[in-house]
Order: sequence, then structure tokens, then C-alpha cells
Amino acid sequence: MQKSFQRLIVVSLLMGTLILGACDSPKRPQSDSSSSTPTAASTPAPASNTNQFPGLPRLNGKATVVMTVRGNKQITIELDGNNAPISAGNFVDLVQKGFYNGLSFHRVVRQPQPFVVQGGDPKGNGTGGYVPTGSSTERRIPLEIKPKGAAAPVYGQTITDVPELQHKRGTIAMARSQSPDSASSQFYFTLADIAFLDGNYAVFGKITNGLDIIDTIQQGDKITSAKVTQGIENLKK
Repeated sequence: MQKSFQRLIVVSLLMGTLILGACDSPKRPQSDSSSSTPTAASTPAPASNTNQFPGLPRLNGKATVVMTVRGNKQITIELDGNNAPISAGNFVDLVQKGFYNGLSFHRVVRQPQPFVVQGGDPKGNGTGGYVPTGSSTERRIPLEIKPKGAAAPVYGQTITDVPELQHKRGTIAMARSQSPDSASSQFYFTLADIAFLDGNYAVFGKITNGLDIIDTIQQGDKITSAKVTQGIENLKK
């Protein structure tokens, strides 16, 4: 009973940390404790394609990004546009634009247990996102989760089904606020298997080389560069 209660406290703290990773408002949230954990909804019928989001880039297939951090340490990331075309496409598009170059990892959570390394905020404080040139508002992408065995992802809702892409150690996923469709540019790497996030956040790829490097990243460390090395032809705008 006591162990279950302690785990509940840990989960609540960690979820509060993550859910504030990308904010609806440019104002900094008052505290992590003000946020609640996402509530899983029953799975609706999946969308047949991504044409309902015509203004967003998408990845039709896979792509590889090499991210250099902490000076010259390289992480190779495989992006999965087959199962998360919009989330992966948004990330590849931002990498291609050079958006992530020089940005810092503003949140690193290893206590009370390994959790996430989070970055991609141009403001560096957890409240920012990508604002396209000529626009005054952030580009937002919908929550995108494909149930295992489904023909297409579910958009805009959390799911209770087992997702095709799960939060295993070394996966990359989109950070967001409480609103399902509030993700923009912030992403996180998982430092451990974190099953309780499955169905609540959009996983869109995994680290295939340099997994040990994420264990060395500290808060404030910068992304030296990020480059698409394979699959750029699969990016559709």
C-alpha cells in the first residue's frame, strides 16, 4: 500500500514536469503542481489520412537526423513517418530549417528516477515554440497516436489502446501542455521505459546510435547542430 502511494506521488510529479514542457501561453506556469495528468479517452475512429491538416509538413516514410550535442557528441535519430507522419514531419522540417541549432536542453529530469531530457524551446524556459516567418503565432501540431494494428493515427485525443510507438528508453516524442493539440517544437528523449506516458504523448522516433549520450546531457547543454542525413525526400510540405 505504501509503495503504491509512493509510486503515485512520483508519477504525479513527473507528469506535471512533462506536461508543462510546451505551454499554451507565453506566460510561465506558476508551478508544476497546478497541472493535472492527462485523462485517457476511449479511442475514436482513426482519421483516414493527414489531408485534414493541409498546412502542416508530413513525413511519408522514414528519415534520419544526426544531432550533435555537448560540443561534438552525436546522436542518430530515426524518425518514423509511417506511424507518426505529422509529428515526424514537423521535426524534420524544423531540423531542415536549422531551427534547433544552438538551442538548449532546458529540462532534465533524473530524480527521483530517470525520466526525460527535454529541449527545442527557442526561449529556453519551457514556454516557447516555433513561430514561422511572417507569422505572429506558433505553429501547432495535433496530438498524433497510432493504435497498434490500426490503419491510421488518431488525432487530437489521448487513447487507451496500446500505441504502435511506445515510450521505450531512447524514444523521441513531442512535449505539450494540457491541450492535446498544443505541441510545437519542444521534444523529449526518454531516459527509461515509461509506459504510463503511452497513449498520452506522441512518440515519433527513436535513437539508433548514441543512446548513452543522453545520459550525460545536463540542463543548459546546447544542441550544436541537427542535420537530416537520410530521407529528406520523404518530407512533404
